[in-house]
Amino acid sequence: MTRTNARELAIQLGFAAAATGESPKEVLDRFFDEEHYASLAAEDELYRERPNEAQLDYIRRLTTLIEENRETIDGYISRYARGWRIERISRTALAVLRCALCEILYMDDIPDAAAINEAVELAKGYDEPDTVAFVNGVLGGFMRGERAE
Repeated sequence: MTRTNARELAIQLGFAAAATGESPKEVLDRFFDEEHYASLAAEDELYRERPNEAQLDYIRRLTTLIEENRETIDGYISRYARGWRIERISRTALAVLRCALCEILYMDDIPDAAAINEAVELAKGYDEPDTVAFVNGVLGGFMRGERAE
C-alpha cells in the first residue's frame, strides 16, 4: 500500500469520525477489524491491500493529530477559506484540508509540497473542479500567510 492510499484511508476515517461523532480510535478499531476490512475489498480497490504496521501507525498518527488539533486546524481553514464558514465547506473537502494542514503543521517527515499536492489529487477523486480549486486556494493561502519565509 502506498502512502497516498494510506492518506486516503486516513481522510475517509476522519470523515467517518466527524460524521458519527466517534473518536478516531473507535472508528479505526472497527474499520480495521479483519472481517470488516476484508468485506470492503469487493466495494473498492483501495481496500484490496491491508495496510502494514508502518502504514497503520501513520494512519493512526494522522487521525489522532487531526482530532487533537482540530480547533487549531479549523481556525486556519476558517482564516484562509475567505467568504466561507466552515459549516458550508463539504465534509469531504474539510477532511482533505484537515489532513493536509495536519501534515504541514505537525508531521515534520512530510514535505509541505507533498501534503498540498496529495490533498489536491485526492480532492480530484471526490469533488468537483471548483472544490478542488477551493482546496488548493485554501492551502496556498495558508502557505503564503503562515509559512512565507
